Amino acid sequence: MTPQGPAGLPGSLQDPGRCLVMGILNVTPDSFSDGGRYADPQAALEHGLALHRSGADIVDVGGESTRPGAQRVSSRQELARVLDVVAGLAQEGVPVSIDTMRSETAEEAVRAGAVLVNDVSGGLADPRMAGTVAGLDVPYVVMHWRAHSTRMGEWAQYGPDVVGDVVAELQIAVQGALFAGVQPDRIIVDPGLGFAKESVHNWALLAGMDRLLALGHPLLIGASRKRFLGELLGTPDGPRPVELREDATAAVSVLAAAAGAWCVRVHDVAATRDAVRVVAATLAAGHDPH
Repeated sequence: MTPQGPAGLPGSLQDPGRCLVMGILNVTPDSFSDGGRYADPQAALEHGLALHRSGADIVDVGGESTRPGAQRVSSRQELARVLDVVAGLAQEGVPVSIDTMRSETAEEAVRAGAVLVNDVSGGLADPRMAGTVAGLDVPYVVMHWRAHSTRMGEWAQYGPDVVGDVVAELQIAVQGALFAGVQPDRIIVDPGLGFAKESVHNWALLAGMDRLLALGHPLLIGASRKRFLGELLGTPDGPRPVELREDATAAVSVLAAAAGAWCVRVHDVAATRDAVRVVAATLAAGHDPH
C-alpha cells in the first residue's frame, strides 16, 4: 500500500507509488558523518545536485550539526551556510527541505525555495517555529526531541514501553503545531532515532512503526549511519566505522518502506532508492488480483 504523503509538496512528489527518499546535505564542519565535506557552498550545491541525480526525491539542507555533543551555532551563521545552497538547488528544480530548529531560518529558506521544514526539535527549540510554518503553508516534520545535543544523552530515560512514551510525546508536539495553525494534512512525524535514545530504544521504535503510523500522519525515518547501527555491527574493538554502515542503513530503509513509512532520510541515496523500489514492486505484486 502506497503511504499517503503530506499536502503541499510539488506535484511530482504527491503520489510516487513508493516510499520517498530524502538525501542528507550537511552544510556544516562538524556533522558526525560528513562534517566539513560540503561546508563550501559550491561543493554543497554540487553534492545536492548529485544526490538528486542519484534519486533523492528531496534534498534536506542543514546548517547546524545535531550530532551528540554538538554546540549550537548562531542564527546568522546558520543562515549564511544554507541560504545560497537552498536557492541554488531550488533554481535547478530540486525539491529542498530545510533542516532547522529556528523559525527565522525556516522562513528565509522557504522564501529561497525550500518546500518543506524539517524541525528536529518538534517545535520545542523555538516557540515561534510552528506559527511561522503555519504562515508559510508548507509541510512540517515534527520530530520527537527532548534536549539539545549537548544534553540529550541525559534524557535517554524511558519507561518499559519506549514506543508508547515517544508516541505520547509526539502527540503533544503535534497538538502544539495544530494549535499554532499548522494544517493537519501538512504534518509529518519522525520518532527521532538516536536523539536522546540508546540502541535498545531505537530498535524498539523500528519494531513499533505500526504504532507510529497510527498517529495518522506520514512517517519519516532517519537511521542513516547512526551509532546504533555501528554498535550492532561492531567488534570488541568498537563500533563499525560510520562509512561502513550503508548496508545496514539500506536494510532499515527496506523495513521502513515495507511498514508504510512515507520517506526515509539517508546519505547514500542510490542504494536506498533501489531498496524502496524493490519494496514497492513487491507490495504492488501482493495487491495485484492477477
